[in-house]
Amino acid sequence: MSSSKVWFITGASTGFGLTMTKHVLRNGDIAVATLRTPSNLDVLRAEYPSSAKLLIIKLDVTKPEEISRAFNEVKEKLGRIDYVFNNAGYAVIGEVEGVKEADARAMFEVNFWGAMNVSKEALEFFREVNKPQGGYLLNVSSSVGLVAKPPTGWYTASKHALEGATETLAKEIDPEWNIRISLLEFGAFKTGGIRSAVLTPPHPSYTNPNLPTNIMRRLFKGFTVSGDPEKAIDFVYEYFMTVAKPPLRLLIGLDVIKDVRGKIESLTKDVDNAEAVTKDKDLTISN
Repeated sequence: MSSSKVWFITGASTGFGLTMTKHVLRNGDIAVATLRTPSNLDVLRAEYPSSAKLLIIKLDVTKPEEISRAFNEVKEKLGRIDYVFNNAGYAVIGEVEGVKEADARAMFEVNFWGAMNVSKEALEFFREVNKPQGGYLLNVSSSVGLVAKPPTGWYTASKHALEGATETLAKEIDPEWNIRISLLEFGAFKTGGIRSAVLTPPHPSYTNPNLPTNIMRRLFKGFTVSGDPEKAIDFVYEYFMTVAKPPLRLLIGLDVIKDVRGKIESLTKDVDNAEAVTKDKDLTISN
């Protein structure tokens, strides 16, 4: 059996997905690059002509039948998947009141339902196809999956949903299956995500320039980040190639660590307050 690891990557056309695909190939492993428009990887395909290291598959994660078809193709051609880098997603930016429901729902189809349908296929593959059983499911989340930030309410909600379902999934599976599940909490990295985000017009009631939503809108126009996606993916790749029992959540970036520490502090205050105001109250059901 080849010692090369098989990486199944969604959203491989841009951002972290493309970066991970290239990184896997450079390290001699096998990249299964999935994306809605395979021609977007023609340049990469030309670098690996007739290569056994690169398999490109058309996949729209909003279509469950295409997800099943993609995993079946890998089963037939490679017979194994070691890592699923569940990355496909995008952001809709705008006030909660301002984003059209249809736009929010379309994003949820990718960020939540698409990601979870890929997750379920991955678990079945790790359990039923891999010999021996096992594999790593890496669900790409974001700092907003843990800490809400305006004006990204619906994007934040989609990542919160992914966080909740993934955490539950990790608690449900049988440890004997040897399946590792982790959420990758990326901070701000220069992946083009801001440029590709769907920016909706401001809600007409949000005219106060000092509102957080308007401050962030101004920042988005000239938004620059220093986080290097190549370094981030190099870290993720090396980490999961060596760690036997990864954490449920891996925070990636000093900014996300700072944000989460602030959230922990805020939650601690809420818990302390709740304890103080309810400790003498009998909240049980009265007969």
